[in-house]
Amino acid sequence: MILNEEQQALLDGKQGEMMAKVMKTLVMYGEAFGAERMVPVTSEYGHSVISFGLSVMDPVMDLFDRLIEAGAVCKQKISADPVPMAKNVPSNPVLDLVFKKFMYNRQKRIESQLKKFGMLEDNAFTCACYLPEIGNVPKRGDVLSWAESSAVVYANSVLGAKCNRNSGIIEIFGSVVGYVPEFGFLTEDGRKADWIVEIKTTKKPEAQILGSAVGMKVLEEVPYIVGLDKWIGTELTPETVAYLKDFGAATASNGSVGLYHIDNLTPEAKEQGMGLLRENVKTYVIDDAELQRIQDGYPCIWKDKDAKPKLCFMGCPHMTYEQLVEWTVRVEAALKAAGNSKVLVPTVFTTAPAIEEKFAASEYAARLKATGIVVSHICPLMYMNNPLAKKMPVITSSNKLRTYTSARFYNDDRILSIITKEGK
Repeated sequence: MILNEEQQALLDGKQGEMMAKVMKTLVMYGEAFGAERMVPVTSEYGHSVISFGLSVMDPVMDLFDRLIEAGAVCKQKISADPVPMAKNVPSNPVLDLVFKKFMYNRQKRIESQLKKFGMLEDNAFTCACYLPEIGNVPKRGDVLSWAESSAVVYANSVLGAKCNRNSGIIEIFGSVVGYVPEFGFLTEDGRKADWIVEIKTTKKPEAQILGSAVGMKVLEEVPYIVGLDKWIGTELTPETVAYLKDFGAATASNGSVGLYHIDNLTPEAKEQGMGLLRENVKTYVIDDAELQRIQDGYPCIWKDKDAKPKLCFMGCPHMTYEQLVEWTVRVEAALKAAGNSKVLVPTVFTTAPAIEEKFAASEYAARLKATGIVVSHICPLMYMNNPLAKKMPVITSSNKLRTYTSARFYNDDRILSIITKEGK
């Protein structure tokens, strides 16, 4: 790898032994992927996927302490992934004990470290850091050092920024030195499409199921999606942003997608069109039957497959403000039609703290609260990652949550019916 004078000085220890080790790690990382040079991180803000204080993360937190002590903190303000605990989420004394005393007993430590690295705001904990209410919105062409898979795929695809799917340590290292190795999605060739995905459905495909289908088919390659603009339009409206947020998260968790292009919608597809396609591109056709096949293939790993749901999580990634409003209206109407006043399954809508505050100040907050639904900034995935929660019959319409936990997937319409009318 060829380094410029400043980069070589970092590697040579001109800014201390710790910065030299960080730089060496990034150089080795880049060389493993064939990078020939390092490029500056140009985004205004960074992000940390590490936000949970598990005891198994002690080595990482020890490393963070060493970085902080050496003054090797982020050159950017950062946001971070959601916290694993919140007071208003349904719980019990046993769960509280497991979370606070055994699982996340290092939570105060990691949050203190993140603030020393340079948090954008004290409450900037969300996986959807790119939403305008949070303020961490990369510009077109910005080079990022991120790891959160749902944020990376959104930034690359919808915003036209440039970021590889890094690890939690690498993303912090990139923010600390201000450089990342140039390979993959940071290169023009790495952003070319390997697949044409043709959407031939008779109705708007659900974002979570469509993303799942694409992710499982293309894996880590880049899809160019044709025909979706018919259903979601050619402009980034709030509704379209929410759709792409959920679609991208499903492609990234059900596969390893870090970038997708949508014909007539995403920035590079609007500019280059079919010029983004590689030679010998592969084709995948998605129709109604294919989406049904994908959904029918999701396993239910509950011990009792007929168990009544004890909890419903919506919002993985975190919900947008517009999604909270839309679901408030939908739940109210469904409860009225069913002759019920409150939901029949304890339900949590998760969102970013800044959006939670915005929603709390709206007329919809009291209306949603009246239905019995709780709004929280918790990470549902982290909530589910313990032996007690794994045994709970939890339902969701998030394909990311379904993939990483024991939660059972239902589409949005079925979730609405279960929580307002069926109860099971």
